[in-house]
Amino acid sequence: MNPTTLSDWLAHCERLHPVTIDMGLDRVQRVAQRMGLSMNCPVITVAGTNGKGSTCAMLEAVYGESGYRAGVYTSPHLVHFEERCRVGGESVKADALLPAFAEVEAARLGQGASGHDDGGEVSLSYFEFTTLAILRTLSQSQLDVAILEVGLGGRLDAVNIIDTDCAVITSIALDHMALLGNDREAIGYEKAGIMRTGRPVIVSDPVPPQSVLDRAMEVGADLWRLGKDFHFAGDQQQWGWAMHPSHGGRRYAGLAYPALRGANQLMNASGVLAALEALRPRLPVTAQAVRNGLAMVELPGRFQIVPGTPTLVLDVAHNPHSVAALTENLDAMGFYPTTHAVFGAMADKDLAPMLERIAPLIDRWHVTDLPLERASKAQALADMLDGNPATAPKGQSRVAGCHASPIEALRAAVAEADPADRIVVFGSFFTVGGVLQDGVPRLSAKHVSV
Repeated sequence: MNPTTLSDWLAHCERLHPVTIDMGLDRVQRVAQRMGLSMNCPVITVAGTNGKGSTCAMLEAVYGESGYRAGVYTSPHLVHFEERCRVGGESVKADALLPAFAEVEAARLGQGASGHDDGGEVSLSYFEFTTLAILRTLSQSQLDVAILEVGLGGRLDAVNIIDTDCAVITSIALDHMALLGNDREAIGYEKAGIMRTGRPVIVSDPVPPQSVLDRAMEVGADLWRLGKDFHFAGDQQQWGWAMHPSHGGRRYAGLAYPALRGANQLMNASGVLAALEALRPRLPVTAQAVRNGLAMVELPGRFQIVPGTPTLVLDVAHNPHSVAALTENLDAMGFYPTTHAVFGAMADKDLAPMLERIAPLIDRWHVTDLPLERASKAQALADMLDGNPATAPKGQSRVAGCHASPIEALRAAVAEADPADRIVVFGSFFTVGGVLQDGVPRLSAKHVSV
């Protein structure tokens, strides 16, 4: 049966390859070469453990405010696959992706752009196949700039088949250690694989692993570091940013805080401003576009506070570093009588430090199953919470219930909560996406249905 809809194609992609994650570029490069895949505009590639999505969203917003047609590839999605590909600030329509999926399939089966057989079938993972389809869609969208978010690592990620004009490396922390290495040095080396000789690389992690700096020198990349080549400072009302005189010395003063909330967003925004400077000769932007773009940027699920009673906080934090940032942000929100958590996570995450870090702020846990084999079962999460003195002080359980889905867990939390309480949904893209299936929930009063 030939796939005819996006859901058909995605089901086809899921069946093709024996493993979900298969690090390496050989197979995906062969298919890309058969397709003649290339970008005919400047490319910004963004890698890092946390902050990639926010960085991409801010770059997209500023370039959009400058009148440029920006294309963005980001992953994973929260609700709909099409969220992964944005052109001109809008998710592409599902039908617009279909020709690219068909082209990837033809090339994968051995027919190159000329139509002749190119040497046999190539097996692609779901991520590799869909990445090629989105890159092809972007390459045909008459873009002024393409912004590509790395899915996992950098060096061996499918996105890295495209040579970047400006690399951005955000925070580097411990995550995906089975695939990327057991410490920040090993993980940093993988992230640094997106660098290119003679091209700028923006490092917005204030204390980057030495492996990142060594790799920049080894390949001859033009290294721009936060705290050395560019700086930021802020008070309660506003913030400012400056490049070192060796890079032109541009300054921005009196900036409003980015519309994306959270403790780490100034680091991300600083890296964005450096990337804008690095590409200024090709893509000049105005100061007003910078101010407007940062002030209006939107990105669901990144410390997203939904007004209502009780207050609802959505955050895709799913590793110790991002959960630590979420904890700081929740602490800064002020007093709430009770904080309820809706929590689901992948079993391969470093769960104990995540839970211990945020536990002092959580009074009631609603844990949930997620629709993936990789996901931890709700009961296993409950057992972990109950078995840890940090999350069950004096042996008293704070687990309010185990649930089959995030939306069921949210309903239970709402039913239990008082209007003045707070509910935080976190742990995975799938946890947040699960409560957004029918749009953003608007909570009002105690027993409203969601």
